Amino acid sequence: MSAPDGGRSGHDTSDAPPARSGPATSATAPDGGRSGHDTSDAPPARSGPATSATEPTCVQPPARPESARALGWALGLTLLIAVAEVAGGLLSHSLALLADAWHMVTDAGSLGLSLFALWIAQRPATAQKSYGYYRLEILAALFNGTLLIAITVWIVVAALGRLRQPQPIHSGLMLAVAAVGLAANLWAVRMLHHAKEENLNTKAAYLHILGDTLGSVGAMTAAGVILLTGWLPADALISLGIAALILVSAVRLVSESVDILLEATPQHVSLQELQRAIGAVPGVTDVHDLHVWTVSNGIVAMSGHATVPDPAGQQAALEEICRRVRTFGIHHVTVQLEVQSVWHR
Repeated sequence: MSAPDGGRSGHDTSDAPPARSGPATSATAPDGGRSGHDTSDAPPARSGPATSATEPTCVQPPARPESARALGWALGLTLLIAVAEVAGGLLSHSLALLADAWHMVTDAGSLGLSLFALWIAQRPATAQKSYGYYRLEILAALFNGTLLIAITVWIVVAALGRLRQPQPIHSGLMLAVAAVGLAANLWAVRMLHHAKEENLNTKAAYLHILGDTLGSVGAMTAAGVILLTGWLPADALISLGIAALILVSAVRLVSESVDILLEATPQHVSLQELQRAIGAVPGVTDVHDLHVWTVSNGIVAMSGHATVPDPAGQQAALEEICRRVRTFGIHHVTVQLEVQSVWHR
């Protein structure tokens, strides 16, 4: 960006979002001696290695190689388990199985949406969408979390009805179907476990499958109690327990998604500590107008102003600022250097 007056320059040390290629450019300010310098390089592919912490590019591209494969396997397993549990729930009259089956049918749609969002996020950025399509992942995660909350409400209503009017349950069939579902869910959880930190959308899918796993455990527990004691309310009570666990995960997922959409400061970044770290760079006398936000999971951006009175020391200060910012897990950095503080309202 171009600084408003002499001796002040704005430096963008970040890499642009993935899929944008081409050399960095320099913008010439409207008056002599003033310039804004973009020192960024075009980003490497998402699967490329992160840059060294000693380099001033401040780029650490998020790696997401496992997400698509893991989501594809999880989707196939979820569809198979859902069909089995729908049949088993109808034949055994088990609410716990039907609740888990409905949960899985919805999960299958959510997993499909997650795969779609992951694919479309790879599309290159445009002049109108300078960050590309990363935020679609967050929108999909928000939808998934909202859907989980709706499922929880349905389970609670159905469970309360069963408590008032218990129905006969074929506990042996219920136990067998729940055991098959548990085995398949554990396999899916294992596949998604390592990929879940790659982006928020994959984490949403992981939470869906984890909820399914807990549902299978609950269904097995209810089947065991009914088989041994004949106490029918166990089915409805276990369903309520499953609903509570799902609700906790769903609320957390929605909260994280909303924070990103509101461009809140990431939880792992202390704005005060970041400001102190930049202010401690030799040559920097003031730091202001500092903002940190998440573009998408794994892509954290920062912009700010730093006052460096000595123009000769600005490049060295810029590189050191970038190195220090990297330690906070921030990858896309824009710093405007000034010879005196300029406050923007």
